[in-house]
Amino acid sequence: PGGASVALRKLVEEARRANGDLDRARAARDAAYRFMSVMAGNLAGFEEASRALFADDRRRFVGLVAGWPDDIRDHVVKLAFSDRAEP
Repeated sequence: PGGASVALRKLVEEARRANGDLDRARAARDAAYRFMSVMAGNLAGFEEASRALFADDRRRFVGLVAGWPDDIRDHVVKLAFSDRAEP
């Protein structure tokens, strides 16, 4: 009932629901990386922290940025992981 447009709309909505968490995590990671690049690109551990961020290794990431200035560290961790539960 409703034809092809209804069926298509339902498929799109289902895909959106199924991929919503992944899309939000990807957007958070990308925002964190952009911020990191500008604010911490020359800080110790930046490259390794970037790798941990893209590997979704929160524990390693937090450990690597621990020595960064408090405001930068706190903000990048919030950007990257605030939408997800603690490990």
